[in-house]
Amino acid sequence: MKKTLLATAIAGALGASAAAQAATVYDQDGTRLDIYGRIAMGIAGGGPEYDSNNNYERNSAEFVDVFSRLGLRMSHEVSSDLTAFGHVEWRFRGDERTGGGRTSDTDFSGFSETRQSYIGLRSNTFGTFQAGNFDAFYKDAVTAPFDVYIDQGLEFQGHPIQSRGDSIGYITPDLSGFQAFLQAKHYSSRGTNPSEPGQEDNSEIATQGGVKYELEGLRLALGYVDDRDGRAGGSGEMIWGATASYAFNDNFSARLGYETRGNNDDQLAAGGNAADYAGFDTWGLGMTYALGQWAFNADVYRISVDNEDPDNGWDDRTAWALGSYYKLSNNFDVFAELFQGDQPDVTIGSGGIDTADGDDMYYLVGARYHF
Repeated sequence: MKKTLLATAIAGALGASAAAQAATVYDQDGTRLDIYGRIAMGIAGGGPEYDSNNNYERNSAEFVDVFSRLGLRMSHEVSSDLTAFGHVEWRFRGDERTGGGRTSDTDFSGFSETRQSYIGLRSNTFGTFQAGNFDAFYKDAVTAPFDVYIDQGLEFQGHPIQSRGDSIGYITPDLSGFQAFLQAKHYSSRGTNPSEPGQEDNSEIATQGGVKYELEGLRLALGYVDDRDGRAGGSGEMIWGATASYAFNDNFSARLGYETRGNNDDQLAAGGNAADYAGFDTWGLGMTYALGQWAFNADVYRISVDNEDPDNGWDDRTAWALGSYYKLSNNFDVFAELFQGDQPDVTIGSGGIDTADGDDMYYLVGARYHF
């Protein structure tokens, strides 16, 4: 019963209830095809007045698409213990006619992203192997208890971290509550032209792995990400994380998490941005309360950073997030979320005379229809 609460709360926030609403198109002789999706609209506003490159940007209210998507799940029973499966999911912009560029009212490109596309084999005896484009196993196993917000509010690593494309992964079967995972993403240099003959191949493989344990309402997880730089575009340092969550009853669950990264001293000495290469320690504490058709999330984070650079948005901070969700029906829900990232103000422009506010509260309100 207690495990059901945590799963239900996460599903309510992330729209994972789409799985329950999926329509079975075909199911015969062990072969099954489901179609699912959601159309989501909202109004968003606030947040920092600067982007990831410290360029000034307006943060006024806007009518937005809230991660609408369409997906297919496929499976075939090879034997009583082995199932072959496939999964593909697309994102589309549901709030306007353009496909993603907003540059032309005659752009009907439709889908804006292939969000998931992978195949694999699943066995209760030998575990699961899959390959393609999918969410980071680290997120699914370690930071998932905190990934309960529709948009902003997760200060730990999310689904793209050294994942999403050209990846393979393995998850062990459930061993009395224990499961281990290992994933690798390949960054290839095939087809690129070296600057000179004989130059070393700069292909890279970034791995991540860990273990989780579940028993009734208790969930523990520990993992790492080899956040390689170079073609992988990471920090060049290992990221380590651990989370614990517990469902006290059918209405209330709490979560605690920690994540850390070391300094990449070589890149910092060469003039690299502190936000990209400096170390940090992040603590998170949160809770979910569900009652009837309502669900509520509340989380607070303390982020302590090395090599502080507040002028470029890299400083110690305390962030928090709140979310409320109401299910009008099994297919339709409404939501409201707040996020205060506590980002420092930064200087904008070559003269350093303009200041962009990083402390504006972000808000999102809207509704979703699942099918």
